[in-house]
Amino acid sequence: MAQTLGLTQPANIEHPKISFAAKEIDVAEWKGDLLAVGVTEKDMIKDENSKFQNSLLKKLDGMLGGLLAEASFEEDFTGKTGQSLVHRLPGLGTKRVGLFGLGQSASSPAAFRRLGEAVAAAAKTAQAGNVAIVLASSEGLSNELKSNTASALASGTVLGTCEDSRYKSESKKPQLKSLDIIGLGTGPEIEKKLKYAEVVSYAILFGRELVNSPANVLTPAALAAEASKIASTYSDVLSANILTEEQCRELKMGSYLGVAAASANPPHFIHLCYKPPSGPIKTKLALVGKGLTFDSGGYNIKTGPGCSIETMKVDMGGSAAVFGAAKALGQIKPPGVEVHFIVASCENMISGTGMRPGDIVTASNGKTIEVNNTDAEGRLTLADALVYACNQGAEKIVDLATLTGACVVALGPSIAGVFTPSDDLAKEVLEASEVSGEKFWRMPLEESYWESMKSGVADMVNTGGRQGGAINAALFLKQFVDEKVQWLHIDMAGPVLNDKKHVATGFGISTLVEWVLKNSC
Repeated sequence: MAQTLGLTQPANIEHPKISFAAKEIDVAEWKGDLLAVGVTEKDMIKDENSKFQNSLLKKLDGMLGGLLAEASFEEDFTGKTGQSLVHRLPGLGTKRVGLFGLGQSASSPAAFRRLGEAVAAAAKTAQAGNVAIVLASSEGLSNELKSNTASALASGTVLGTCEDSRYKSESKKPQLKSLDIIGLGTGPEIEKKLKYAEVVSYAILFGRELVNSPANVLTPAALAAEASKIASTYSDVLSANILTEEQCRELKMGSYLGVAAASANPPHFIHLCYKPPSGPIKTKLALVGKGLTFDSGGYNIKTGPGCSIETMKVDMGGSAAVFGAAKALGQIKPPGVEVHFIVASCENMISGTGMRPGDIVTASNGKTIEVNNTDAEGRLTLADALVYACNQGAEKIVDLATLTGACVVALGPSIAGVFTPSDDLAKEVLEASEVSGEKFWRMPLEESYWESMKSGVADMVNTGGRQGGAINAALFLKQFVDEKVQWLHIDMAGPVLNDKKHVATGFGISTLVEWVLKNSC
């Protein structure tokens, strides 16, 4: 690996592999380190003698001599979301018993993924190697919902167990080796779901690591190398084509190259292509991700409180989602669908060779753009990436970008904005997000706002006024998509980062994989 500024190199840390098993056994007979019981507030209701009414809790409490009910009373555990109670109690085959709150009710993948993460955190504290999860009430769940619940529990456990410690001088290795999911069924269907959860979860971890990597390590060249590594690992279905600056110039990508011009690190235009191992291709899709490995703002430099220049390594979060999806799909190998993964990667820096406010750049579809703000650079790179995606014959395109602060103001830190003129494509992606548990909200594409994006000397400017900033950005991108192509833009500037933990979330990967599978046959 090339020497980096600051001499920083990430440690080569392998994530622990957790074995999953779906079992139908009496929980009282399970032997291991931690038995975790997911409970709702209704499950925690007790009778006049302070005894559990829920049959599973009543049985466990009876074998523990009433200590479980007693502990829940003393610690005011009522099953609210986020509550947990873990004790080492004699009387069962497990060393510890834990109750984990699910709130008033729980049926969504997001709720069960959070439960998995909470159990993983408890397992770390207890240094537990073997863990089981059971729901106090699972009788009303359909077989499909049971398998989806098991998948979400497994995913949450992986994501809660594995931390990115590559840049720390010391790190503790997680002890968790196995997870048994009890009471949600057995058989090939649920085993398939658990395997799927494993593949997607480790792809999310990969995406998190890309976003967490600092800009002095993850340069455009390094991002291209990571993408190429994915293609070589799954070479039976994936191929890579990395375009050089000169090749991009031949394709007339003036908008993208204008952004890249100031950096000492050359741009890399990355194109991976997935083709199924056999059978006809019925649908061609493209996933386009913003790939700014660092964004200084350019001459409109990010300054002052709230500018967040110190977090601008995350400006390639869209590309991390795209390549994370590629990594997962390379293993799942869905039939009937061709998928293009496209990222115009570069840095937005400041130098004498850089793009100036007022410059006019020409995109690869011939449209001219007056740059009235060099800090609205992501859309300039995406412009040429979208044109390129259309030229690959994609029938549907989804782009993901940490594009605007305006979208964060509108939707907060946890929800991504969705912009599209296609109701059908919006329905597809939003249905995929319901399975993944990620949060999206469809926003309007108000065409009348385009007036603020008109230039007196070019076809358009790259920013409008402050009002409706996320909508204006989406309208700008729309100018570079063929009218015959269904297109959807995801502004993920909020959920790319966990503000509390100051680490990447891996947002978008599971939804993209679900969407591709929905288009598979």
